[in-house]
Formats: sequence, structure tokens, C-alpha cells
Amino acid sequence: MKPSRRTFLKSVLSCAPALAGAGAALRWVRCAEPPAGAARGPADRETAKRLAEIIQAAPKARFWTSVENPETKCADCHAPDISAPGTGFSHKKGIVKCLLCAQGCILREGERGKCRARMNVSGELRSLSYGRLVSVHVDPIEKKPFYHFLPGADAFSIATAGCPLRCKFCQNWQISQANPEDHPARFTRPEEVVDAASSRRSPVIAFTYNEPTVFTEYLLDIARLGAKKGIRSVLISCGFMREEPLKEMCETLAAIKIDLKGYSEDFYRDVSGAALEPVLRSIRQIHKSGVHLELVNLVVPTLNDSDSMLKGLVDWVLGELGPDVPLHFTRFHPDYQLLNLPPTPISTLEKAREIALEKGVRYAFVGNVPGHPGNHTYCPSCKKRVIARTNFFVVENRVKDGKCSYCGTKIAGVWS
Repeated sequence: MKPSRRTFLKSVLSCAPALAGAGAALRWVRCAEPPAGAARGPADRETAKRLAEIIQAAPKARFWTSVENPETKCADCHAPDISAPGTGFSHKKGIVKCLLCAQGCILREGERGKCRARMNVSGELRSLSYGRLVSVHVDPIEKKPFYHFLPGADAFSIATAGCPLRCKFCQNWQISQANPEDHPARFTRPEEVVDAASSRRSPVIAFTYNEPTVFTEYLLDIARLGAKKGIRSVLISCGFMREEPLKEMCETLAAIKIDLKGYSEDFYRDVSGAALEPVLRSIRQIHKSGVHLELVNLVVPTLNDSDSMLKGLVDWVLGELGPDVPLHFTRFHPDYQLLNLPPTPISTLEKAREIALEKGVRYAFVGNVPGHPGNHTYCPSCKKRVIARTNFFVVENRVKDGKCSYCGTKIAGVWS
């Protein structure tokens, strides 16, 4: 039988010595109940103890504000009609607002943001995910997918727990929809990540699997250290962040891949618990910065696969970004909360790719369909295949000095 909230909090208080006081423990964990279906009893106590240790070690986050901060502007939190000069507003002390992602969470003491990875601790926003890696793997860069960024390179890939979105089709939900304390993890310094990538001769560090925005401070520290050793860093993201942190990412990272999940506000709200416009704004900002950009659209049957939505997405890409940004139409497989839907028909992906090519996109791909001709890169001028891929591996590369080796046409991307 599921215990009551009161019972759970009593179990948390048994770990109070690690938090220097039962009162602090009660305040700090009140938004950290176990996820649905989690084990009860001793496992709960172990998780609560782990949370206590994480909170004590968690560094102060960046990109937030509070009423106690003398530099805070009313417009950071309030609409123009409330923040206009002469408008009075009564605030409770200790409240902070996260300025990292577009959710804009306003948190009382002890509360976490929707990402689960940032918490108001005594009036300061702390990053619970900093240094808490829950997944480390070496992948081919094509798996991210990046098709026009260092083809064939190994990417030292890392993730923490947490995500500001609630995508019903998430294939990494075990970590993206988890709390940092749900996964045992030792603290890993940024230097250790860079050294590990260097020892494996990986030319790329990839922030991936969950939504890396939740550990922005950590990824920036890693990327800057990696750059000193000649290692480039890339971001695989939903794009649901604010301008200031994204500006720093664009100044630091070598490439960014954004999941443009659908060209519909309704789809973003109902299926991902988010909004479309902040993602479009992020994509425009990345493109303007000059950082290498690729886009992925996971095509989900009945939800975002209509001709009108696909055409709208392609038209927006061409109108805002031009024809050279690689655009991947990726196959959906039933997972997480959408087990009732079938895999995307291959014909739907082929239709999406054909729409993009006919409208003028130069590099459109079919993803998650091994062996499909749509996995390859073709020269937009002579139409010959210049990069051939099998699964996530490059088996032929006819791009030389950034140009088609057959006709000399420039192929957009980062090749060396």
C-alpha cells in the first residue's frame, strides 16, 4: 500500500543528522517525493540520505534572481502591467526565480524547478545535478545525430538526471524524468570528464541523453576545459532555454543539435509540457551565432505527422535558417507513455524528406531506419552520394576540404 506523505516525510527525518537539523531536512525535501512506482521502505531512506548529501555539496547555480538581489528587475518575474513604475507588489522572502529555461520556475524554499535538478536552498538556487553523472558512453557522432559535423568521430557522451519537458515519447525517460538522487552517482569533477575523453582519444564531448540545459554550469565548465586540450563540445538539446545561458553556450560549444518536436503549439503543450515559440527563438539565436546547427524532427504517428505540420516546419526552417541546415526526420518507436502508437511508417518519413527536398532544403535525412538511402548525404549540385552511412557508421566519405569530390560544390558542415 502506498504510504502517506506524512509517513514518507517521517522516514526522511530519520536522515536528519546528515542535514544538520530535522527542520532543514523537512523543508528541503518537501518537493522530493519518490517517483511513482519507486521502491518503498529502506530504498526510500537510502534515497533521502543521498538527497541530503547532494544538497550539502550542490554548488550555487547561475541564471536566477530573487527579491533579495539588489540588481533584480521586476520585469524578470512580472508582466509589464505589474512591473510598471509605481506598481506595488508584496513579496515573501526567500523566493527565487530560475532564469535558465523557458519554464521560468518561481520557487519557495525547498522547492525544485520542473527539471527536478535545481532547488531553492535557503534562498539560493542550487544545481543538484552538477557533477552527478548517471550515464557515460562513447558513441559515434552520427548517433546524436550529427551528420555534417566531423563524420566518423567518437563522442564521449555524458548525462545527468532531469529535464524541463515532459515528453510522452521520451526514450531516455529513466534519467530525464528522474531526480538526481534516484541514481547513485559519485561526484565527477569537470577535469575528470575531460581527462577521460582525452584518454579515449575522443575529439568530441557530447552533452546528451537527458536535457543538458539542467546542468548548464557543469557543461560550460567541461567545454571550456576541453577546448584547452583541443576537444570540441557539442549539445543535444530540446532548445527550451533562455537567451543569456544560450549565449554562453553558443560562445563555448562547437555544435548544437535541437529537437524541433513539431510545428504546433498544441503539440508542444499536450505532448511535451512545453511551448513552441521559445524553441524557435533558440534555434534562430543559435543560427545567428554561427555555431554549427542541425535539427531533428521525431515524427510521431497521428500527433505531428500531418502534411500541413510537416510543410509548416519546412517552410519555417527555410524562411528563418536557409537551405543548408541539416534536417533529420526520425522514426518514432513506442516508448514511455506512448506505447499505444505504432512505429512511424517509413513512407511517412520518406514523404517528409521529399517535402523538404522539393521545397529547397539541401540536406534532409531519414533517421532511425538503418540502411535507408535517406541516411546518406548527397551533393546538392551533382546529386551524387558524398557520405554513405550504415547504421551510425560512415562507410564512405567523398567530402574533401569541405567540397564534393565529384563536382567541387561546397558541402555545408564542419569537416576537420
